[in-house]
Amino acid sequence: MPAPISEEQRARDREALLDAAEALFYERGVQAVGMDAVREAAGLSLKRIYALFATKEDLVVEVLRRRDRRWRASLTEYVEPREDPRERVLSLFDWLERWFAEPGFRGCAWINAYGELGSASPAVLAEVRSHKRAFHDQIASWVNAATDAPAEPVCLLAEGAIVTASITGDPGAARAGQEAARALIG
Repeated sequence: MPAPISEEQRARDREALLDAAEALFYERGVQAVGMDAVREAAGLSLKRIYALFATKEDLVVEVLRRRDRRWRASLTEYVEPREDPRERVLSLFDWLERWFAEPGFRGCAWINAYGELGSASPAVLAEVRSHKRAFHDQIASWVNAATDAPAEPVCLLAEGAIVTASITGDPGAARAGQEAARALIG
């Protein structure tokens, strides 16, 4: 009988699995990636994978949750050091432009997951909505500190820049969004 797996090993396996699944899902799409590909990339058996996540849907939801925490933390770390509230709002678009220019940029992981699974997976839909609500709230807090102008147009500019950059491959979509935001916040 094999020795029980330690909590430390379980945590390492879980992170390896999430790293592999996130990379594959983001690069190829959730539906295009079978669990055998995830197994191979993670270096884990299917039995081990399903002991960590009972279904592929559970794995997708956790990939999105973990990505949300890292993605929004990175944005916050970039924006928050600016003392001028208007510069915080505008720096959002600088951060987006850097993200758009990264090798392998494939747009918004949450929009992509929604496009593939949103109507068929209430759990994925809930996670996508949670991320979008949190992103909106994050932007709104910066806009509200900078101006009396409504935050929603700036949120739409950020979301539009993300979609435009993913379709066109042009990081300059962030610059256009920033100029429009500048006009909105004064």
